[in-house]
Amino acid sequence: MDEVVFSHMKVLYHLTKDPPGYMEAYKHQAAACGGVMRLLQQLKDENWCLPLMYRVCLDLRYLAQACEKHCRGFPPGHVLEKAADCMMACFRVCAADGRAANKKTKRLGMMNLINQLFKIYFQINKVDLCKPLIRAIDYGTFKDPFPLPEQVTYKYFVGKRAMFDSNYRAAVEDLSFAFSNCPARFASNKRLILIYLVPGKMLLGYLPRKSLLERYDLMLFYDLALALKAGNVRLFDDILQERELELTSSGTYLLVERLKFIVYRNLFKKVYLIRKSYQLDIADFLSALQFVGVTDVSLEETHCIIANLINEGKIKGYISYDHNKLVVSKQNPFPALLST
Repeated sequence: MDEVVFSHMKVLYHLTKDPPGYMEAYKHQAAACGGVMRLLQQLKDENWCLPLMYRVCLDLRYLAQACEKHCRGFPPGHVLEKAADCMMACFRVCAADGRAANKKTKRLGMMNLINQLFKIYFQINKVDLCKPLIRAIDYGTFKDPFPLPEQVTYKYFVGKRAMFDSNYRAAVEDLSFAFSNCPARFASNKRLILIYLVPGKMLLGYLPRKSLLERYDLMLFYDLALALKAGNVRLFDDILQERELELTSSGTYLLVERLKFIVYRNLFKKVYLIRKSYQLDIADFLSALQFVGVTDVSLEETHCIIANLINEGKIKGYISYDHNKLVVSKQNPFPALLST
């Protein structure tokens, strides 16, 4: 404990300098984290120091972020990655505490540390490192519930990761849990969850309520939903281009871009409903694209779009190249998005 206190005093000393010595403060904070780790190892059947570990690891992440912002001489993400290594040492000690009773086990601190590590790994774009941490929770022997606020944060990041892996059902389930259990007073946090939850549900065929989007200032998704429902490819592209910076900064541009295939699917379904035939000319789909304002597409590109929709299961059928037709299934040729 003396080591932790001494390191903390040094951190304060370097932060009060003008300008602040962020790198030196970080090094002493890392030493404090190491001291907490050794304290955890020494304590048997006790976990009273978990709040201390939470605070030390949180401050370590803050200082690492300050170093990334204000200091030079290392590649981006280097200090944050080193901070994650320090936290992992504490995590291993907590995860290995299998002998203590559930109320006194250090495993109660696992989720808090995992959430800190998630924030680092997402920031430095090393999301794959989250996988063993998720496995430690989902397949671990410790089944007592963690505090609800920690569960909300955990589900948010697990849902985000599932979204990047195109596992939309699992992502929507986790993000829905996070949104439902996040208190209403934390409106900014609920908005962050919705930024991923809304496009995730749209990919599964659910359109958002206008009142919900208005409440959290996310009307961008309402405009996208209107374009998606109408199959208006040009309108969808215009919105995507106009709001590209906003979507990129929130990390959802590529996710929203995946909705374009659903826009194509909805437009081509209208062609099928108008023609009322199971053998459809590819030229009709090209005409539909041109009708909604997509003038820079060729017949060959239309073939590619349809082939991708078939490959993704959004259309049941095949392309007859000899006759330049799309032959669709007589049973449910445009499956519900939930089944694709």
